[in-house]
Amino acid sequence: MKSFEILKDKYMDIHPEVKEALDSGKPVVALESTIISHGMPYPKNLETAKACEEILRETGVVPATTAIINGRIKVGLTAEELEFMATSKDVIKSSRRDYAHVVANGLNGATTVATSIITARLAGIPILVTGGIGGVHRGAQETFDISRDLQELAGTDIAVVCAGCKSILDIGLTLEYLETFGVPVLGYKTDEMPAFFTQKSGHKLDYRYDSPEEMAKSIRTKWELGLEGGVLVANPIPKEDAMDEEVIEKAIAEAVEDAKKQGIHGKESTPFLLSRVLEATGGDSLESNIALVLNNTRLGAEIAKSL
Repeated sequence: MKSFEILKDKYMDIHPEVKEALDSGKPVVALESTIISHGMPYPKNLETAKACEEILRETGVVPATTAIINGRIKVGLTAEELEFMATSKDVIKSSRRDYAHVVANGLNGATTVATSIITARLAGIPILVTGGIGGVHRGAQETFDISRDLQELAGTDIAVVCAGCKSILDIGLTLEYLETFGVPVLGYKTDEMPAFFTQKSGHKLDYRYDSPEEMAKSIRTKWELGLEGGVLVANPIPKEDAMDEEVIEKAIAEAVEDAKKQGIHGKESTPFLLSRVLEATGGDSLESNIALVLNNTRLGAEIAKSL
C-alpha cells in the first residue's frame, strides 16, 4: 500500500470533490461502473448513475464512482466521464485479472464489484454500493465459475451494500463460500438473504440489524478488533418494486439454459443472463434493478455517515 501511495499520481485521478472529502474526513461512498457500461441500456444507465450520485449528495455524502478511462484509474467522475461510460462501446468489463492490463495499455474499463473494491481500498474509501454481489454460479460444481467479487470482499476492509446475490446465481453456495472466508452477512431489516429481484431466497442469515447505526457499529467493531476483511450488507429490494418469484425464476431458468447452449461463461455470463431476463420479463426486471440500486444507495449513505 505504501508503494502505491508514492505512485498514486502516476495511475490514479481522484476527483477534487472526493479528495477534499477524504482529506477532511467527510463520508464518501464508492460506486461501481459496470452497472453503467454493461448492466443497463442507455439512457437508463446514465439516469440511474446520476440519481445515485444525487441521493448521496442530498444526504451529505460525497459520491465516488469508479472507472478506468484511457488507462487512468478514476475515483469520482465528471459529468462528461459519466456520459462516456454510459455510451461508449469501447469499455472492457474489468475484474482483478484485467485491472493492470487495462491501465498499462491506456484502455477503458468498467469496474466490477471486485475492481471497485480494489479502487476504493487504494483511495481509502471504506464503503461501496452496488446492485447485487457476484457469487457462485449455478452449476459451479462442474464449471468452477465463482465471481472474483467474493474473494476481493473477503480480503479487503470494506463494507459492500447490495440487494443480496443476483438471483441468476446459486445463493446457498455463495453464502457457504462467504462463511468459509469469514465474511459476515448483515441483513438490513431481514432475516433472509434477499435474491436481488425479490426480497426472499429461503436462505437464512445469521445477523439482522434494523438501523444503519447498528450496522455501522458492528462493521467498525470488526475492524477495530483486527478482524481483517469485508462485510456484506444485504438490503432487500422494496416490496413494491419486487418481482413475482415464479415469473423471475422461470425467466432465469430459461436464461441459464440458453447460456449453456451457447457456451457462455465467465465474466460474460452475468450481462448475458440479465439481458435474457430483461427480454423475458418485458422490461420489468430493469425497473426493479433501478429501484434496488437507488434503495441500496440510500442505505449506504446512512451507514457511511455513521461510520
